Amino acid sequence: MTTILLTGFEPFAGDATNPSGDAVRLVAERWTGPARLVVAVLPVEFAAASERVRALIHAHSPDVVVAVGLAGGRTALTPERVAINLADARIPDNVGDQPLDHPVVAGAPAAYFATLPVKAMTAAIAAAGIPASLSHSAGTFVCNHVMFTALHETAAAPGVRAGFIHVPYANDHAPDGATSLPLADIARGLEAALRAAIDTPVDVAVPGGALH
Repeated sequence: MTTILLTGFEPFAGDATNPSGDAVRLVAERWTGPARLVVAVLPVEFAAASERVRALIHAHSPDVVVAVGLAGGRTALTPERVAINLADARIPDNVGDQPLDHPVVAGAPAAYFATLPVKAMTAAIAAAGIPASLSHSAGTFVCNHVMFTALHETAAAPGVRAGFIHVPYANDHAPDGATSLPLADIARGLEAALRAAIDTPVDVAVPGGALH
């Protein structure tokens, strides 16, 4: 049986909730298989988040790893194409850690491309009626840290694919003026992305680049 590891994050930066964590829990409630779905909510802490995702990968031996995080200000669900080996925190994490210009994994490659079919996943989210676009930067905060860690941990595992999806705020808890989507739509978009990830052995060849 195919196993999917799906992770979100706990609240951070003073927010009462985090739509990534809320949405993955909602996906788990609605999931009907046939793939086995393992869901976890990670701490917004550089060291602890990396340790947890490594432990989850080793414990469950997933075929697909999809980490999810909040990108406040984005207007769509955005599968990420690239994780870079850099932790450079504009703000501290939830335990006050604020690495500056540090590698995520010392001695590892400068970057990893997502091994998920990110274009097919983006198209599947859009086909479900949810705003979607392909992103080429997961940032340099804990989201990128987790994406890079997951790709590093699975780099030598044949057939295992991993990556990351950023989501916008959910309507009920968005700051004033922030772009947001209904939490149910975020969860529905994530489910569409997961099904595309397990059903698409080779990514689709459609435009996905950016001019800036």
